Amino acid sequence: MDPLVAASAGAVVVMAMFFGLYKLSAVGPDYKGRLARFVGGEAEKPEEEKKSKLSLNLGLGDSQVAARVEKAMGGQSFGRKVQRKLAQADIKLTLFEYMLTKIFTLCIGIMVGLYLGRGGPVQQVIFGIAGIVIGYFAPDWYVKFKFSKRLKDFNNQLGDTINLLANSLRSGYSMLQSMELVSREAPDPIGGEFKRVVREVGLGLSAQDALNNLLRRLPSDDLDLMITAINIQYEVGGNLAQILDTISHTIRERVRIKGEIGVLTAQGRISGYIISCLPIALGVMVTLINPTYMNTMWAFPWIVMPICGGMMVFVGFLIIRKIVNIEV
Repeated sequence: MDPLVAASAGAVVVMAMFFGLYKLSAVGPDYKGRLARFVGGEAEKPEEEKKSKLSLNLGLGDSQVAARVEKAMGGQSFGRKVQRKLAQADIKLTLFEYMLTKIFTLCIGIMVGLYLGRGGPVQQVIFGIAGIVIGYFAPDWYVKFKFSKRLKDFNNQLGDTINLLANSLRSGYSMLQSMELVSREAPDPIGGEFKRVVREVGLGLSAQDALNNLLRRLPSDDLDLMITAINIQYEVGGNLAQILDTISHTIRERVRIKGEIGVLTAQGRISGYIISCLPIALGVMVTLINPTYMNTMWAFPWIVMPICGGMMVFVGFLIIRKIVNIEV
């Protein structure tokens, strides 16, 4: 069978399997149930749930299968760690749906690797292993990228937000009212995070605990400085508005210096990405265009060349990143 036809058929099968598993995880919105947990009482069960009560109790319902798998994975330390990362990156996926995504990308990576290495057994092993690694870790890299971008946006907005808190405190607002003002006026992500803080305080948490939860979701040094100042003011008193003004000025200056450093090191960072990705992209393109031309490179002793070249490219990329990464 033609490798392209086989890879296409495999992709269709994997997508069908992924769609079926996703349907298993689809649980309808239960607004009444969630409200009942806050206000007390028992939520009224929908008619469909009443009709399928026997099948759900026996574990035969699709949503029950997903709920059991979610509960089993969420009870492990690995599951809690993944859930925390998804919450930090603000990705609206359950743990079960995220693991389905990893399985899907893993299957796609294996098929793409086997297709690229169709020239011989050595190529299939090398490209297959590369496809497994890339397919398995691709969702983790995306979550890490989303979290880094969200944390950077949060830090960039934090200086102006602290200034808004200080001005509202001077005008006579309490700290909770000032945070509620920030939740209404500030854009995301900082507006949504402060809205969550206000909601947690409304549900019974203290302001210190709600702010500590915010720090766990977004581990920022600047945010830690602000929360520490607020906690100290709660205990010993003092002019919190003046303290927040000083912190705001420090954070804005740090953001400004980071921006200047980013501009000065942009050429080095882009050069590192281009120099590192160019040999890999060129090798993949030549393999797709003329696989037999690349077969000799994967035979001994010539196979040492791509292995050593890949190691040198990786080390060079790490050195460039270390040079341009300047802490402020």
